[in-house]
Amino acid sequence: MAELAGEAGITVRTLRFYRERKLIPPPRRDGRIAWYNEHHLARLRTIGALLERGHTLGGIAELLAAFESGRDVGELLGLQTPLLPPWSEETPVRLTPEQLADHFSRDITPENLTTSLDIGYLAVDGDEFVHISRRLLDASTELVNKGIPLAAVLEAGRRVRAHADALADIFTTLIRTHLLADVLPQAGADGLPDPREIDRIAQTIEKLRPLSKGVVEAELSMAMDRRVRRELEQWLREHQEKDEPGT
Repeated sequence: MAELAGEAGITVRTLRFYRERKLIPPPRRDGRIAWYNEHHLARLRTIGALLERGHTLGGIAELLAAFESGRDVGELLGLQTPLLPPWSEETPVRLTPEQLADHFSRDITPENLTTSLDIGYLAVDGDEFVHISRRLLDASTELVNKGIPLAAVLEAGRRVRAHADALADIFTTLIRTHLLADVLPQAGADGLPDPREIDRIAQTIEKLRPLSKGVVEAELSMAMDRRVRRELEQWLREHQEKDEPGT
């Protein structure tokens, strides 16, 4: 217990308190010896990261209990069934602490873990982590393998998330204003549209899904072309100036 507390940067008394609150699973017993492992350390670091983000121990306990019982966040918040199918088609990935370390090696630090939790890339599920997207995980792993620090990748991800939220706002405003203006105000007594209106909303969104993705992909690819061209032209100008006589 003392070794685990030292690795986690907490006191033994705090560790005992976490055990009493059932925030960490019990150790493996071998006679009078209690064995802790990397899963316990990962859980303690996750608790520390959540505390730094302002969560209370009671809230953390509720989240962990929900994860371990198989409930999702929507159920935890009291949302029994979604009105609409999800727009995203991303596939979550379950990872043990060891598997997470295999992806990012020495870049797995408390600071990077806190940032990943804060952005929403990672969530805790029992003794494992759940990454929100296979594609984002693969892209982040490849960037880190190319030599970009994980902290820089996460900061870029945070900025991309902000721009993505702005794009989503543009598209939802278009849909709400011009395609569903006659449906959304007609809520029933319970504050929700009737089933036929919900079906119409779902069909409208389903048809617009590939259009929005196509627009974003086309604009991003053209923006990259413009930016790369400007960078290349600037690089050529700088080298030409260096090669000119008298410079």
